[in-house]
Amino acid sequence: MCELMTIAAAAVFTALYFAGRRSRAVFATMMMFWGAALMWAVDCVHSAMDGDSLFDISKEDTILGCIVLAAGLLVFGAMHFFERRSAEAKA
Repeated sequence: MCELMTIAAAAVFTALYFAGRRSRAVFATMMMFWGAALMWAVDCVHSAMDGDSLFDISKEDTILGCIVLAAGLLVFGAMHFFERRSAEAKA
């Protein structure tokens, strides 16, 4: 489940980035989510090769996905805040 959640978050931030919001905060968050999605994709393939299901849809995996989304959004919020603060200081 965390794989699906991070892919969705990465897709949203990619859409934001290519829709014109080309800031460092959006780009960094987009890359963090794509990195996490790639990491879990390797884990999903490894699990599938071992005979398990491709996606783990359990309560623990959902909680892990929520924690990763919250951490990514927290990093985005902090980066966006400091980015705007430094832009206001320059003006």
